[in-house]
Amino acid sequence: MAKYTTLEQVDLPTVADSYGLDDPRLAPLAGGAANSSFRLSTASGEFVLTILDNHDTVSAESLAAHTQALFRLGVPTSAVVPATDGSLITHFDGRPVILKVWTEGRVEQPLPATLLPEAGRILAQLHALPPKSPGLTDIPIGTRRLSADHEALIPELPDNEFAAWLTERFNRIHQAEATNRRSRAVTHGDLFDDNIIVRADGSLTVLDWETISLDDPLLDLGMAAVGLAREDGELVPERVKALVSGYEQIAPLSQEDMAALPAEITHAALIIAFHRYYRHNIRFPDPSKSTYHTEMIRFVQSVEASAQELS
Repeated sequence: MAKYTTLEQVDLPTVADSYGLDDPRLAPLAGGAANSSFRLSTASGEFVLTILDNHDTVSAESLAAHTQALFRLGVPTSAVVPATDGSLITHFDGRPVILKVWTEGRVEQPLPATLLPEAGRILAQLHALPPKSPGLTDIPIGTRRLSADHEALIPELPDNEFAAWLTERFNRIHQAEATNRRSRAVTHGDLFDDNIIVRADGSLTVLDWETISLDDPLLDLGMAAVGLAREDGELVPERVKALVSGYEQIAPLSQEDMAALPAEITHAALIIAFHRYYRHNIRFPDPSKSTYHTEMIRFVQSVEASAQELS
């Protein structure tokens, strides 16, 4: 588990010197499940300083390069600020550091329904990028879905009922995907409302590219539906339709895609359910979160109940 960096531990003068910034002031930011982020105010502007507690140098450089490439390709995200020597990351106490331009706005949870079409458009814009666009040539493949090693663990999970539930539904997903293979696209993998900044003019800025990969765009749309179309633990078909309406302005979906979307929403929920169970019951046991995964069981039931309406 990552050891998070506190405000008191940051050597602010050294960080400011690395980026050539004057009169630095630091304030912690809420959120962040794997890294430590701070608002850095300086005489020359506002920034987000992130200590990448959960990264090594190689993965941090990859994250920074992908983020900067997406910004330059027109995806609405935050620009990375290079250090004075031109590098996209620096180091603090042996940990990688990334500095980005501050985006003025707010996180709205849930994202207002009126903004769901814009979120869909951004996702389609991302999926439309050529996979070999400048700066994106080394994106990993399929890292958001469960690995073969993770799937092999499912039958051995202590909760036999949950293991059987996962196994049965993953078998359905694999059978469906085997008969309808889609081309890979650049995917975000985690388009939830806490990774979206709503600006004053209503435009959106997408954050957190740690799960970027080349994968099935319909799975990415399904993951976005889990993150943006869920209320009170259940899928809201009207919110999915709003998300899809914006998506189709750039990338129209075929009848086959629409028919497959409920299964890919379920697929995304299964991935989240496994990771929640494995993290809070196996890797880092936490009794207060030991049943966190069951939220996805209820959600999947709502997806199955709404499948005909969605397709």
